[in-house]
Amino acid sequence: MRGRMIARAAIVRGCGVRILILLLAASPASRAALACGHEEQAGPLRVGWAMTDLTPDRPVHIAAGSSLRVSEGVMDPIMATVLVLESVADDGSDDMLIMVGCDLAIIRNELRDRVRRLVARSQPQIDVEKIVLNATHNHGAPCVRTDPELAAELAEYGLEVPAEWSYYGVAPDEQTMSPVGFLEFAAPRIAAAIGEAWNRRKPGGVSFGLGHAVVSHNRLVAYRDGRSQQFGNLDRPDFSHIEGYEDHSVGLLYTYDSGGKLTGVVVNVPCAAWGMGSRITADFWHETRRELRRRLGESLYVLQQVAASAEQWPMALVDRRAEQRMEKITGRTRREEIAVRIADAVTSVLPYMHDQIEWNPTFAHRVEQIKLSRQRLTEEEVESRRRDFKRLLGEYRRMRQEIEENPRIRERPKWYEKISAVYWSLARAARVMREFELQKSEPMVPVEVHAVRVGEMAIATFPLAPYLDFGIQIKARSKAVQTFTVQTAAGHYRYLPTERAVAGGAYGAVPESIVFGPQGGRELVEGTLGLIESLWAEK
Repeated sequence: MRGRMIARAAIVRGCGVRILILLLAASPASRAALACGHEEQAGPLRVGWAMTDLTPDRPVHIAAGSSLRVSEGVMDPIMATVLVLESVADDGSDDMLIMVGCDLAIIRNELRDRVRRLVARSQPQIDVEKIVLNATHNHGAPCVRTDPELAAELAEYGLEVPAEWSYYGVAPDEQTMSPVGFLEFAAPRIAAAIGEAWNRRKPGGVSFGLGHAVVSHNRLVAYRDGRSQQFGNLDRPDFSHIEGYEDHSVGLLYTYDSGGKLTGVVVNVPCAAWGMGSRITADFWHETRRELRRRLGESLYVLQQVAASAEQWPMALVDRRAEQRMEKITGRTRREEIAVRIADAVTSVLPYMHDQIEWNPTFAHRVEQIKLSRQRLTEEEVESRRRDFKRLLGEYRRMRQEIEENPRIRERPKWYEKISAVYWSLARAARVMREFELQKSEPMVPVEVHAVRVGEMAIATFPLAPYLDFGIQIKARSKAVQTFTVQTAAGHYRYLPTERAVAGGAYGAVPESIVFGPQGGRELVEGTLGLIESLWAEK
């Protein structure tokens, strides 16, 4: 108990005298004394928070997986958390950043654009290009993907696939919400939350810090023949090593009101959420929010971000049995254990952050379309996918015909799994064929990258999931003292693998999984670093 109280305590400066208070047990009088040292310090920075529930009220198509999954209830709610930072200078110039952390798998361009259009209509004073939605790569969230290009191609073969069900090629039933239906459900809620946070913005301050927590582990297992496999078996004589680096840093951005009271925290970890089950869930982010609010107050806002970490996941491979044993001993699930680790990182740094509050930090936000080189595919690589496409197309056609001739098949439990698995493989083959043609006509693709300066820290966001090495390169070479990278933000172009990963040939580095190869990764790193450096050159 004593250790827990110490973790919750914060050293603060009030009325010129250093005092120690318990964050949760502070009396009104002590809070008033604390406030008197900051009311006059609050400068042109405005801070606003809001949160909205994105949990659908009926079954949905769940994101991720090699076949269609339909939700069977809700384990915990999925949320979108909004933070508005606005800086207004004496000369009237201003800049803003609106970050929206979503418990989703990805942020499709359609979702990003629809939210921005809705905000533009309801809040015309907001520069909607400064809105950044990011996802936690959560595999337990509703799907937002469609594949209208494939639907159009299949129409040429006489197969009609509704565009809203075009990612898995089948509609399970009339009660299940489609990806398009979920987009129509979620976008207005996110837009309304942005408006709410904007209207709530008030003078405040920020401080940034670095903590550590073991959350992520590299999921690529390398063997002696040079090949690697996602979640590969380690109990083999030819097991060599885990393919790459693991990063256990936790980036932290705290916000305060004008009285110096903590209002929220941005938590940036290099690890995707998992959630591969049959129920809707936010995975470990749900437990993390609960644990932080238990320690720091129910009014605390927590904005979730995933740093560049495409090949990381929240479970150990090497020490799996030992981790499972510890879960039994501690009585905590894996998700709860991660939440405790993250909360420890947040609260252990917090006592030192109050003296680091910046009320008027240098603030700048730039958005740039950085051009990346498409992956280079050979004719041999594409030819094998053409053969796969032809074979799978015939199999999908036969299964469709069988279902149409015998509608009672739809009455079987999870009847859609086999046909959607065939369609999923068909879509992957078609994707490679399409990329091969695009590399001839559009060898470079512009992607939306955001770079933000807040004092001596920087935030860089990408509409894809770079492998960890690229994020490390950006953090190591950045002009900022501390840099957050944020993946799956403001769009989605799948994975961005390293040369090592491509050579290994695991899931996230094969042609079906990527738009850009290692050359595109190098271009992203250099372009992002140049964008960050420009924020320092401008001031």
